[in-house]
Amino acid sequence: MSTRNARQAPLAGFVLHRYDWSESSLIIDLFTREQGRIAVAAKGAKRPFSQLRGVLLPFQKLSVTLGRQAGDESAREVQSLRSVEWVGGLPMLRGAALFSGFYVNELLLKLIARHDPHAGLFDAYADTLVALGEPIDGQPALRAFELMLLRECGLLPDLGVETATQRRVGADEPFRVLADSGVMRVDAPADGRPDAEATVSGATLAALQAALDGRDMAALRQAASRRPGELRPILRALVHHHLGGEDALRTRRVLRDAQSLDA
Repeated sequence: MSTRNARQAPLAGFVLHRYDWSESSLIIDLFTREQGRIAVAAKGAKRPFSQLRGVLLPFQKLSVTLGRQAGDESAREVQSLRSVEWVGGLPMLRGAALFSGFYVNELLLKLIARHDPHAGLFDAYADTLVALGEPIDGQPALRAFELMLLRECGLLPDLGVETATQRRVGADEPFRVLADSGVMRVDAPADGRPDAEATVSGATLAALQAALDGRDMAALRQAASRRPGELRPILRALVHHHLGGEDALRTRRVLRDAQSLDA
């Protein structure tokens, strides 16, 4: 197959974000399996009778064809959307799951560079959307995706070993996972009870690392569900560190504002 034809082959993708480009058109930030995160111009998508209006929706798998020709480097940053088809197979997110989906999308927008393919992460994202659509607690799915995303970006240390010594983590030992120091064993304080909110057991870390190595999202969610309270503050600190602070995430600010209204 020629390079020209390969460039025009349909891509599997999801809409991460959309914003106005003109009175009738949109710029769509797509996460594709083949090309990573890309920006495309959806011309006429805002017109009342455009077929694109009901298809370019978040959290739904799409098959997209781009109009850029091979060798057209001037169109590399924003490519033309030639056609799009709904693939289906995923539930519509609602309520808390919808907010979680927007949070996951924002993480991808902030941490994944454009034109950097991550086929494994794309599959993990699709799997996470399915998990979020189920009538169960979505927190393990969020923790599993955060872990896989940080791993794919090269921002997660090997959870199975203590970073400084490179020895295997002990199952019954408490550890911290820090952005600047990696996995660190925590010496128990005088009362023999380490700070549960800031530590995670070696057994949990080993199970998470095994699931990450196998790219097994179901196993990763299962490991994350054992002690969800242990992982949430640790992963939140890691994400905020690499984004430059909690205020870098709009979804966090929206949730905080909503909670203040209910208080």
